[in-house]
Amino acid sequence: MTEETPGFDEKPDVSPGTDDAEPKAAETSSKEEGSAAPAQDAGAAKDVALTAQLDQAKMALNERTADLQRLQAEYQNYRRRVERDRVTVKEIAAANLVSELLPTLDDIGRAREHGELVGGFKSVAESLETVAAKMGLQQFGKEGEPFDPTIHEALMHSYAPDVTETTCVAILQPGYRIGERTIRPARVAVAEPQPGVTDQKSEDSDDKESGDPEKG
Repeated sequence: MTEETPGFDEKPDVSPGTDDAEPKAAETSSKEEGSAAPAQDAGAAKDVALTAQLDQAKMALNERTADLQRLQAEYQNYRRRVERDRVTVKEIAAANLVSELLPTLDDIGRAREHGELVGGFKSVAESLETVAAKMGLQQFGKEGEPFDPTIHEALMHSYAPDVTETTCVAILQPGYRIGERTIRPARVAVAEPQPGVTDQKSEDSDDKESGDPEKG
């Protein structure tokens, strides 16, 4: 009698539904692939929106920067204008004050020319001139300088053979200015080249340059 080994004819246990695992996995993968495409589209749309927002922010920043630069330029122009006006007002005030002292300064100048500026009067005169100089007063006008109608006033006129242009030959009253503002022009005597002398000098100069063979 042959003994039967118990359990040899029994079939192995198989979990229910094992045969259907692969079709279900394939179906799940297909669903995931199908859902990945809309996710990518949504991400791309989000990137486009972020890029548009970044461009708008850059544009707004550029506009604000331009506004700031324009305000800075306007402020600098305002400061320069205020400073210029301040200097102008200061010069006008000083000119109005010093212009009242010009006759006294003229008297001091004449006294100095005649040797009368001595003693206590000399100290007072020099103190007054020092104060006027501190206020920016400058004297101008010298003999021998070319005549300039913007700063000179011609009171006397003559001709002279030794000048080649209209020249100040005497300063009757000195001129005064503060900064670029002329308070009083220099009153002068002028001399012009003597008629005919200039033409003769020009002819002589031309003869020397041409090297006339008959001369020398």
